[in-house]
Amino acid sequence: MSSYKIAVIPGDGIGPEVLQEGIKVLNKIAELDSSLQFEYTYFPWGCEYYAKHGVMMDPDGMEKLKNFDAIFLGAVGYPGVPDHISLWDLLLKIRKGFDQYINIRPIKLIKGAVCPLKGVNADDVDMLFIRENSEGEYAGAGDWLFKGSDNEVVLQTGVFSRKGTERVIRYAFETARRERKSLTSISKGNALNYSMVFWDQVFEEVSKEYPDVKIASYLVDAAAMLMITDPKRFEVVVTSNLFGDILTDLGAALAGGIGLAAGANINPEKLYPSMFEPIHGSAPDIAGKGLANPLATIWSASQLLDFLGYDKYGKLVLDSIEELLVEAKVLTPDMKGTASTSEVGDRAVEIIHSLVSLKA
Repeated sequence: MSSYKIAVIPGDGIGPEVLQEGIKVLNKIAELDSSLQFEYTYFPWGCEYYAKHGVMMDPDGMEKLKNFDAIFLGAVGYPGVPDHISLWDLLLKIRKGFDQYINIRPIKLIKGAVCPLKGVNADDVDMLFIRENSEGEYAGAGDWLFKGSDNEVVLQTGVFSRKGTERVIRYAFETARRERKSLTSISKGNALNYSMVFWDQVFEEVSKEYPDVKIASYLVDAAAMLMITDPKRFEVVVTSNLFGDILTDLGAALAGGIGLAAGANINPEKLYPSMFEPIHGSAPDIAGKGLANPLATIWSASQLLDFLGYDKYGKLVLDSIEELLVEAKVLTPDMKGTASTSEVGDRAVEIIHSLVSLKA
């Protein structure tokens, strides 16, 4: 039997509600495969924890997390706690501390999802964004000088190391080669004359080792336009922390909305746990009402299964989301349905069971 230890951080707002549905799906997979088991440990960290204790996580939180196989996160953010505190003192602390330098965001228009673009087929929107996740524009380097004076100056410094830049680009090339897809680099070398010129240079250097991979390179503004006008040209995409953050939200809109957007923060060497999360935020205005869409969390459960080496189960979970959308009977209000969060999770589990029964 393979047993995996999962650290569960439900977080704030709708986080606990949607995360429970992701766990429901993981438990169903374990039920179907008696050789697979998940052991969950819950941690109450987040903004509500901050309001009570003055910290987003325990001082020894990283030590507590380091021996887990994966981290499953619900959502972080709540009124009264500044966003930079919730981000830097929990999410980025984990991403950086555990060297989760690869962020994976699938931008895939699955059957049943609604794309706002006219005349676009499902096959036209199938991108895999690989975002640098540990440095770049989110390195946290800079200074705030002469606060409150007429001479006030703010410096925000992007940090692009050769190690950090090359490893994410190489990971993207390996992914493109394995999946037999093209690779597009997105930068801004015409304006950012140090960081992005360096990025482009490293991309060109590494590309010489992968002559079998078709490549393209676009400026970020042109890429944003092309994602709307010609999305099918993008297959595997590699880009920096900031550009990846922005463009993947644009991609989420193309692929059915933020309620279907999942993200994985990966330490490829598995020296530390990787973290899986929906990226829709905590939506405190609907927390506790059963209105939250759990499909992004269920999709991130699929990513978790992929990461652990259970690709067939990851695909099974993704297939269940697709069938749920196609039948369009059990959907939350954001998708013009009337179902509750838990009802959507229950239906996903039912579909998983029926898909396995059909294959048997």
